Amino acid sequence: MSHRLCHRAGGLMAVAGTPGHGPLAGVRVVELAGIGPGPFAGMLLADLGADVVRVDRPGGPGLGVAPEYDITNRNKRSVVVDLKSEDGPARVLDLVERADILIEGYRPGVAERLGIGPEACHARTPRLVYGRMTGWGQDGPLAPRAGHDIAYIALTGTLGMIGDPDAPPTVPVNLLGDYAGGALYLVVGVLAALHHARATGAGQVVDAAIVDGTAHLTSMIYGMLAAGGWQDRRGANLLDGGCPFYGTYETADGRAMAVGALEPQFYAEFVKLLGLDEQLPAREDIARWGELRQAIAARFRTRTRDEWTRLFDGSDACVAPVLSLREAPAHPHLAARGTFTDHEGITQPAPAPRFSVTPTSVRGGPARPGAATADVARDWDVPRLLQDDVPRPLQDGD
Repeated sequence: MSHRLCHRAGGLMAVAGTPGHGPLAGVRVVELAGIGPGPFAGMLLADLGADVVRVDRPGGPGLGVAPEYDITNRNKRSVVVDLKSEDGPARVLDLVERADILIEGYRPGVAERLGIGPEACHARTPRLVYGRMTGWGQDGPLAPRAGHDIAYIALTGTLGMIGDPDAPPTVPVNLLGDYAGGALYLVVGVLAALHHARATGAGQVVDAAIVDGTAHLTSMIYGMLAAGGWQDRRGANLLDGGCPFYGTYETADGRAMAVGALEPQFYAEFVKLLGLDEQLPAREDIARWGELRQAIAARFRTRTRDEWTRLFDGSDACVAPVLSLREAPAHPHLAARGTFTDHEGITQPAPAPRFSVTPTSVRGGPARPGAATADVARDWDVPRLLQDDVPRPLQDGD
């Protein structure tokens, strides 16, 4: 039997002994350590059941949190390899030979200079899916430049849509670029390429650029813009805070409620429960949206967030309290669904999405750098991982 997968009864069956549960059980992934979207993509693959081996560097990555709290390394195993040592690239290539997917987040050309670029890897494993996570992509004028989430989403027009029209754009945390436009597109890409590799035996390179993914997320907005249903300015549209019945409002205790009463029937219930159904201008009258907003805002300031939450509870008014990170796990709906879980003393989001036949779980806490070297060497049959590193002279570009 192959060390990877075998075909049985018309489907794929995970080989005995493969760590993990979930629909990707039996899939092997090499993750070259980095920060941000690469590790998150690796976590998602691991949450889905893949055997993800993270190749950490001596000393760890920059900007990383303490290993025991780095949730993006849960459900993985870690080995430490010095890619600048004489034997470092060979160790990674030994892992690659037994892998289905590799993901890396270096600047273009760095993996090639280290001896573990697509050409070297495909020479060992032609069926390998080689996933590349960058901000600017593998080509284009900005490809070799440094950058972070905020710059990537700025160039795509996405950042410019967010925030008060009378102030600079609001920074939306790094969820929009790094994770939505970056990591999720990398995962979709490598899984699509894995499907192709399983069917044809041919691997390929997946160029997942945050600018591409974030731009792709705006597809609906570009359609609305072309149709004349979206103004190319901030705070003037249905979904960007310009609409008074799609936004947030401060409450008497300085907290906030979120309102999304877009459809007429939901809006009718909203204003009725708000106690203003006979005092408001017509919602279709965009010229009076400012007046409508002021009336709604004044009403919300008369009660606390929790009082409004109880009043709207059980309704279809599409109103919800704005919760903090520490409050969210205790919300009755999220608690009932198990949206958050506790593992090794850390409250964290549970794996998503959910599967009826191959359920997922948090099987292990954050991988400690190098802690699984012996186990991976045995399970993946890579004895070279257990040898001592031999330093090699630095080369240009290392």
